[in-house]
Amino acid sequence: MKIAVYCGAASGADPAFSDAAVKLGAWMADNSHELIYGAGKVGMMGRIADTVLDNGGIVTGVIPHFMIDLGWCHEGLTNCIATEDMSSRIRLMCDLADATIALPGGAGTLEEISCMFSWQRLGLNDSPCILFNVKGYYEPLRSMYSSMISAGYMEREALERILFSDDIAAIEQFITSFEKKGRTASGGY
Repeated sequence: MKIAVYCGAASGADPAFSDAAVKLGAWMADNSHELIYGAGKVGMMGRIADTVLDNGGIVTGVIPHFMIDLGWCHEGLTNCIATEDMSSRIRLMCDLADATIALPGGAGTLEEISCMFSWQRLGLNDSPCILFNVKGYYEPLRSMYSSMISAGYMEREALERILFSDDIAAIEQFITSFEKKGRTASGGY
């Protein structure tokens, strides 16, 4: 299985965040899941890529040309695909992946997993979306989604298609039991 992982190019203030990247990367390599990620060499991005590679796994990086020019690309990847821009990167990572997981990260990570969730609701992404909720990192986002439901901007069933968890067994179960829905006629997205 190919899993797109979105995460920060920084390590974050809490060592538990980097530990989560190592835990997820080791699970992926141990289960022969290919990592699809943003091709970065530092922070959470570097940690998960190095962990998968160090454990004999396959890592495909997807990175815009301008980031390569800035020297941000991990040089030890199994595969590296250059894109024209960030939008092309997000689209290609979605197309390559069977599942999407967001580890803690910043605005870019939030943009990417939000895009995957929105596209899932539109039928443009048929993969499960998981927020690796280390130390409750994504609880404010869960609260925001609940506010959207209360305000009438999202249906309650939408939250059944996204998982907030830091438990690898629960994540694996969610991925394997996920049912693809395709496009729907429901209101809002």
